[in-house]
Amino acid sequence: MPNMSPKKTAMPEQNPDIRNKNFNEVALGYTKEQAMEEAGRCLKCKHRPCVNGCPVNVAIPEFISKIAEGDFVKACEIIKETNALPAVCGRVCPQETQCEQLCVRGIKGEPVAIGRLERFAADFAMQNSAEAPKKPEQNGHKVAIVGAGPSGLTCAGDLARLGYDVTVFEAFHMPGGVLVYGIPEFRLPKEIVKKEIEQLTEMGVKIVTNFVVGKTCTVDELFEQGFEAVFIGSGAGLPSFMRIPGENQNGVYSANEYLTRINLMKAYDESYDTPLKRYKNVAVIGGGNVAMDAARSAKRMGAENVYIVYRRSEKELPARLEEIHHAKEEGIIFKFLTAPVEVLGTSDGWVSGLKCIEMELGEPDESGRRRPVPKEGSEHDLELDCVIVAIGTSPNPLIRTTTPGLETNKWGCIVVESEETGKTTKHGVYAGGDAVTGAATVILAMGAGKGAAKAIDEFIQGK
Repeated sequence: MPNMSPKKTAMPEQNPDIRNKNFNEVALGYTKEQAMEEAGRCLKCKHRPCVNGCPVNVAIPEFISKIAEGDFVKACEIIKETNALPAVCGRVCPQETQCEQLCVRGIKGEPVAIGRLERFAADFAMQNSAEAPKKPEQNGHKVAIVGAGPSGLTCAGDLARLGYDVTVFEAFHMPGGVLVYGIPEFRLPKEIVKKEIEQLTEMGVKIVTNFVVGKTCTVDELFEQGFEAVFIGSGAGLPSFMRIPGENQNGVYSANEYLTRINLMKAYDESYDTPLKRYKNVAVIGGGNVAMDAARSAKRMGAENVYIVYRRSEKELPARLEEIHHAKEEGIIFKFLTAPVEVLGTSDGWVSGLKCIEMELGEPDESGRRRPVPKEGSEHDLELDCVIVAIGTSPNPLIRTTTPGLETNKWGCIVVESEETGKTTKHGVYAGGDAVTGAATVILAMGAGKGAAKAIDEFIQGK
């Protein structure tokens, strides 16, 4: 008999007043019993609407059925047929707007907790399955991947399964891309990322770090080295700023820099010699997941007051509902309908405050959201010693300026024939993820890497 409870099985979590002072994972994961209870809520629909909502087409009812039966390792094997990073996706995917949004159980209650079950299966297999991934037979063809983030790793994994000799070139000293430098430890433990990447290397994927394509070597030079195709998954790591007076004060960070110092360089760990001042009053400008990550990290770094300054209302916040909920629980202060107009500073060049103006929502803009309009006479100051800017990123110009024949748009994103194939204007070069779309989600980047792997295989095999 299915479990007909209208609500998801609750996920155990750290107490908010404890977790906002540490970087341990917030969500603690299901027990076996909780996972089986939640799996029992799946109706095993024949038309499988949830699968249509998954960018990498995980066989969702099938893996959930295995959890309900208690065969947790098999559940993970089913997920891995189409998803190379299930423990990552189970934690950071916006399931509520993808697979879970289409779940039939969501019509009269809460959808099945697909993401939580994916995380459970992946974690269980990681801890209890000793079997290493099988190394496929080589087919004699070489492919280069630029960037060891979600799209690059997915493309590499899919090509390796088809027998390709795959080398991933990563600019940082550690693979993972945004998974290691952008998403905080309390949402995605780096040990999880490391283990999932290790499973790719066991399958034959080679990863070369400290290698900047465009400086160390160009895309054309990769072809000269015998690679038959190149996939560019270099992400969107160039931060945008507000372009307001005072933005060059000491104590103003891009969210990229702030999170990289904390996540990749472990500034929260006293045993690491990473320079990052402990601030008392912090404002984060923006309303997306990156803004939530920066604000929640600042709180854990000891800030007394952390503000999210967002120029629209709460209804328009682009961050995941779970991240907003967790931020509120942890004491983050939301300043809605508020826009910064100037960063105030001390005589020696340090941030002392933020001059803001209240906003009203006018007519919808090109994004469909109501355009914020300044409210006359509403200027006010926030007393601060740190400002973190989280208003978006764009691709680094290095690839486009060193790769003749590669077309990009006005935002610096690589132009592709279609997002399904990732085929670019340069022969043999494919691209996907944030380098094509601008900053988006991990799972959409993975879907792009998956589509490009299929297109690269067809290109090399002459299909």
